[in-house]
Amino acid sequence: MRRDHIEYLACPTCAGTLILLRVDGERDGRVERGILGCTSCGAGFAVSGFVPRFVSQDNYTASFGYQWNLHASTQLDSRTGVAISRNRFFRETRWQADLTRQTILELGGGAGRFTEAAADTGAMVVSVDYSAAVDANVAANGARPNVLVVQGDIYALPVQRSSFDKVFCFGVLQHTPDVRQAFLALPPCLRPGGELVVDAYARDAWYMQLAKTRYWVRPLTRRVPAPILYRVVRGYVRVLWPVSSLIHRLVRRPTLARRLSQVLLLADYRGTLPLRSEDQFREWAVLDTFDMLSPRYDSPQSVADIESFFHDADLLCIEVRRTGDGIVARGRRSPAQVSEGAA
Repeated sequence: MRRDHIEYLACPTCAGTLILLRVDGERDGRVERGILGCTSCGAGFAVSGFVPRFVSQDNYTASFGYQWNLHASTQLDSRTGVAISRNRFFRETRWQADLTRQTILELGGGAGRFTEAAADTGAMVVSVDYSAAVDANVAANGARPNVLVVQGDIYALPVQRSSFDKVFCFGVLQHTPDVRQAFLALPPCLRPGGELVVDAYARDAWYMQLAKTRYWVRPLTRRVPAPILYRVVRGYVRVLWPVSSLIHRLVRRPTLARRLSQVLLLADYRGTLPLRSEDQFREWAVLDTFDMLSPRYDSPQSVADIESFFHDADLLCIEVRRTGDGIVARGRRSPAQVSEGAA
């Protein structure tokens, strides 16, 4: 973090103002190590590895921290040479490419694939993640003056309320213990008139949900230590790759072929993503197959569920739509709304 980034932070306990009590290390204009203190309740929080940290490292998102530090650059457009994350970011948010002088809050930054796209708009981006994936994100994006990477809890956000022009949360809500409460933590961070965009896995009819075989095995795989499960997944992808290749040759519809591969618990994106090499496809397959099987929580939502969250938060201009296997939703905080939001 940079010294002036503290203006975007707040105490997660009492929402009080934070100050830098001590700086133990500084490099290239960034605080590498130090202590933050709350002027209201006196709580203290560490800065380490350039990241303000408001939670312990041992939490329910440990598997995400493990996967994103192993695959720190796998999904970064700057590494793949293909604008997959950028295109998805603008397709889902519908925001302008130039957001200079605006502030964006990202929940669930992971290794920073969407942080990179958001920062390219020129906006000030505060990216919060609960897991150790923040270390991968800060390595990829933390040197940018318009990026602040924070390790924090979505249920006790360490950011200033009513201060962000835009908030987005991709790939996160379904992996929280209480999806509704996680969602309701987001609107209070918006300025009056600010925009919120979220996505979530879709909950289908029971017979379609049964075809998603990851839910058959997750009660077992989510209990396996991440390093062991990851080794199993790598071997599994290697063995099943020729089978998936045959499916993609026989089935001429790429989306259907991908879904058939997913029934075999393999995330094979050949034909549906414009990656440039077989090695990249296999790398994404290992990452996303592990991602399917490892999270402690995986709670798909219905369109009605998501709509109800937006209404509970008194948001305006609500739009909720299905997109393939997921749901994308957006809304806007009332220009006159200055309360701390629904609870």
